[in-house]
Amino acid sequence: AYAVKANGNVSVLKTLGDLGAGADTVSEGEIRRALAAGIPPDRIVFSGVGKTRGEIEFALRTGVSEINVESEPELKLVAEVAGSLGLRAPVVFRVNPDVAAGGHAKIATGKAENKFGVSLAEAARLYANAANHPHLKPLGVACHIGSQITDLAPFEAAFTRLRGLVDSLRAEGLTVERLDLGGGLGVPYFDMPDPPTPGDYAAMIGRVMAGLKDIRFAFEPGRVIAANAGVLLAGVIHLHERTDGRRFLVLDAAMNDLIRPAMYEAFHDIRPVMATDAVPVPCDVVGPVCETGDTFTRDRLLPPLAAGGLVAFMSAGAYGAAMASEYNSRPLV
Repeated sequence: AYAVKANGNVSVLKTLGDLGAGADTVSEGEIRRALAAGIPPDRIVFSGVGKTRGEIEFALRTGVSEINVESEPELKLVAEVAGSLGLRAPVVFRVNPDVAAGGHAKIATGKAENKFGVSLAEAARLYANAANHPHLKPLGVACHIGSQITDLAPFEAAFTRLRGLVDSLRAEGLTVERLDLGGGLGVPYFDMPDPPTPGDYAAMIGRVMAGLKDIRFAFEPGRVIAANAGVLLAGVIHLHERTDGRRFLVLDAAMNDLIRPAMYEAFHDIRPVMATDAVPVPCDVVGPVCETGDTFTRDRLLPPLAAGGLVAFMSAGAYGAAMASEYNSRPLV
């Protein structure tokens, strides 16, 4: 179930849907995008901590595969909406396994202090309650511990706890048909050693889940699919060399076009489009937005570039266009 939030372009979704992927969605709008791309409802997962009554009703009427429930109040709302429609809502409980992971604090989602999911103890209680509710159909459990994770150890710790929960629920006589393991596998952003491969990830899951029968696994990759499939092309406005020796390479791209560096210090390799033998010099690469935060990087070694030159920000296919805005009334790319 491809994580639509990484890049919701309908042509991207159709490409992945044609290959057999479903969609992990976090809003009615994302569900509508997946449907527009031809992804059938029974391959759509609806996640997110703040689903509205209207969104839940839309998801149930659409017939999505599952609603990933993240809290007891949300469970009550899902049951209420399903009752008003005369349906049994297919629910999966998102568990917060209290595992630290993620490339930055702002993209870590699996610790107890994060807003996502319910505790293991809560999950067991809510699952049992849902199994006895006329308008709820509990199908399984889920987790998602963060993004840009480059070490398999946090995944293994979280998945081991989920495996224990599944075994415990089944021991209580409850039916558990699904196990949603989320996404978060890291992408090689050019400034780091290669992260584990999807094959390494799958082998680890195989070890943790060995012997587990009659269960359907779901996965929610996004960034690892889309990031290195896109670049942001930017033009040089000028190189500003101050008398104190600092160089500012001013581009026509800005934080509204690629907000990741400003939001969580993300690294993007920056490559001149035309090859050059010029000696690289340290530059601060900035955009024209009226914020000091509109800085892509500091002291990056780049060859001297003249006005009109072009550079490519690599690995911009995920959370690039998807998070872009028209701040400063700048048109979208």
